[in-house]
Amino acid sequence: MAPRYPTDSFSPPSLRYGAASLYGATGGRKYLNRQERERALAAMRGLEPGKALYALTLAWTGGRVSEVLALAPLSFQIERGVVALRTLKRRRHVVREVPIPPVIMQQLDAHFRLIDAQRDPARASARLWTFRRETAWRLIKKVMATANVSGSPACPRGLRHAFGVGALQAGIPLNLAQRWLGHARISTTAIYADVAGPEEIMFAARFWANDNAALRPPGHEPRRA
Repeated sequence: MAPRYPTDSFSPPSLRYGAASLYGATGGRKYLNRQERERALAAMRGLEPGKALYALTLAWTGGRVSEVLALAPLSFQIERGVVALRTLKRRRHVVREVPIPPVIMQQLDAHFRLIDAQRDPARASARLWTFRRETAWRLIKKVMATANVSGSPACPRGLRHAFGVGALQAGIPLNLAQRWLGHARISTTAIYADVAGPEEIMFAARFWANDNAALRPPGHEPRRA
């Protein structure tokens, strides 16, 4: 039986705007595209080391603001290159493991002395970043302003959405991306597959190339002999 949708919309749930969508009511996207994400990552490097590492960890784990703020030395498996985040918005206690780039793990270890901290009972469970959610939010807004990103994507959630989009476009299996993002339902993760990836743009370019004449600006038709 074909799926049934509300009478006020003929599009599948993943394409409608709302909480579980990558687009707002006016069609504006909520995620950073690849170029914006690259600029944001570069802007993070300009922050002081501790704040830079918070922003980079947020970007490379796809975590929520409070999930990354809750990280402690024991959250990191340094040799494996894995960080364990406690998933919010779930009724039961759920911890998910997310791999992060080795260079980021090395920088975290060097700055916070993670190995030493893990051996110290007083420090092992202490938060790495002690600032509040509001401070973290303003930090990411500052990054976005420096990266010349504006609108709905210019916030921590925009980074999280960019992580989901990038993961699927890199070929990460849907169920693995679901676990990394801490989604309870795989249908939530599937919204990231709606974004046109590089391969889709390539196919479109081939389609356009089949009829170059039709793409010429009006008044630029070639003269006949």
